[in-house]
Formats: sequence, C-alpha cells, structure tokens
Amino acid sequence: MNQSVMAPTETGGPAQTRGRSATHGARSHRRWSKVRDFHELGKPGLARFTVLTTLAGYYLASVGPLDYVRLVHLAIGSGLAASGTLALNQYWERDVDARMRRTRGRPIPSGRILPSEALAFSIVTSAAGLLYLARLVNPMSSLLVAATLVSYIFIYTPLKRRTTLSTLVGAIPGALPILAGWAAADAPFDATAWTLFWILFLWQPPHFLSLAWLYRDDYRSGGFAMLSVFDPDGGHTGRQATLYALTLVPVSLLPTLLGLTGGIYFFGALVLGLAFAGLGAAMMIRRTERHARLLFFGSIIYLPTLLILMVVDKTPG
Repeated sequence: MNQSVMAPTETGGPAQTRGRSATHGARSHRRWSKVRDFHELGKPGLARFTVLTTLAGYYLASVGPLDYVRLVHLAIGSGLAASGTLALNQYWERDVDARMRRTRGRPIPSGRILPSEALAFSIVTSAAGLLYLARLVNPMSSLLVAATLVSYIFIYTPLKRRTTLSTLVGAIPGALPILAGWAAADAPFDATAWTLFWILFLWQPPHFLSLAWLYRDDYRSGGFAMLSVFDPDGGHTGRQATLYALTLVPVSLLPTLLGLTGGIYFFGALVLGLAFAGLGAAMMIRRTERHARLLFFGSIIYLPTLLILMVVDKTPG
C-alpha cells in the first residue's frame, strides 16, 4: 500500500489531519484577506463610477448599432486604469491618510498592505489598463485616460496641500473620463462632447466642497489647503457650492439644445438642477453639517440620474 496515504494515520491520526486542515484554512483566509485589501486599495466604488461615466460617453457618442465588444473592452481597460490611479493616489498620500480619522483604516496606513506592494499594484494595474485600451479600443481613449492619471496624481494631488484652487484643478481629471468614452466611439470632439465635459466639471465643486466641510477637521489635521479649512463659519464654502450648482443648471440643458437628447431629458435636467442648486443654497444659508450632508448625498443622486436620463432620452442618430 502507498505509504504516503497512510502517513497521516501513522504520524498522528485525525488530530494531525485536522491541524493541517486548520493551517491550510488559515493560509487560505490570509490570501483572500490580501485580495480583499488590494480590492479596497483600488476604491471599487469610485472606480465603478468612473467606468460608468466613461461608458455613458461612449454610448452618447456612438452612431448606429452599438459595438458591444468594444464597450466591454472599454469597461475593462478604464476599470483597470481607474483602480490603478486611485491606488497610486493612496500610495502618494499614505502619510496624510495615517493622520486623518476618516482614512487611517485604509490598507496602507493600517499596515495591511506595504507601500512597496501598493506601488507595484498601482503601476502594473494602471499600465495594464492603458495598454489594454490602446490595443483593443483606440489610442485616443488610452491617451485621455493617461491624461486623467497624470493630472490627478502629479498635479491635483500635490496641489491639495498648497492651494484652495486644487478643487478646480481636480475637477479636470474628474471630467476627462466622459471624453475618453466619447473618443472610444471615434467621434469628433465637438460642442456636444465639451458640454458633457463641463457638466461633469461643474458638478464636482458642490460635491467636493460639501464633503470637505463635513471633514474639515480631518483635512486640517492632514495639512490640506481646502477652502473649508480656512472658512470657519462655512459661508464662503456654501457660496462657492451654490455658484457652481447654479451655473450647472443652464449648462446641463445644452445637450437637448445641441440635439443629443430630447424633451424628457431637458425637463428632467431642469428639475434636477434646480433641486441641486436649492441644496447648495440651503447649505449656504444654514451652514450646518446636516445641510452639507444633504448637498453631498444630493450630488451623488444628481449625476447618475442625469446620465441615465441622457442615455434613455438620446435622440436617434
């Protein structure tokens, strides 16, 4: 009889077998925990939002039957690049994250992932996404996603510690993904494409300013030069949020005037825009955490709903 089969019984029996199983189970658990940590490092929620924005740009720019194969490739490539970019941002800001209550539990400052591991993961994932897009979608979409990474990591991220204008600078990489999707459809960058860019650009200041007001003490501890850090009563923060929300209202109506969408989108965008601006005005007047939180969650509802209306009410063409 094969001696290796008898070995567990001869050297300890069921107890040793259970011990080996427990050891194997512990190793397996650690491996899956590591996988979950890297998944968290890529900020899946934000990455999914970026992918959906990119796909919306692709759909809105497409003429004729939709190329579903390219759509899938675009989702994969943009998802990899977005995850790598977000991971690289956490690597860059690991010292700041360790000082902030809101972020100290992230994988790097908590010690679950080493900085060298995070750097390797971010570089490999970002490069894979960009190469994937260049090869299986088109070079222009890859170039715009690369511009998103460069502007986010090497311009916006260091500026966050130096000037309150970083919020506006950060709105550029936040708005580029919809242009990357537009480029993936081989469509020209006309007035409609830039209108979509400006919608995403103008949406971001109210979204981020409300968040920055809620966590102003954390940002102060982290050494960030956010507007809310230098605005004790929140008046200036509220005015800025309201200004951008109000400017967004007429800009959000342009897709219908340019022939991209129909009347359903137009009236839906008008209602959403006025409601969003109203939340900004409430934060400006009341200047409480409750009203800042309402504006923040309102922003999370506003943009996906607006994009859904665009997709649903896109005019044939």
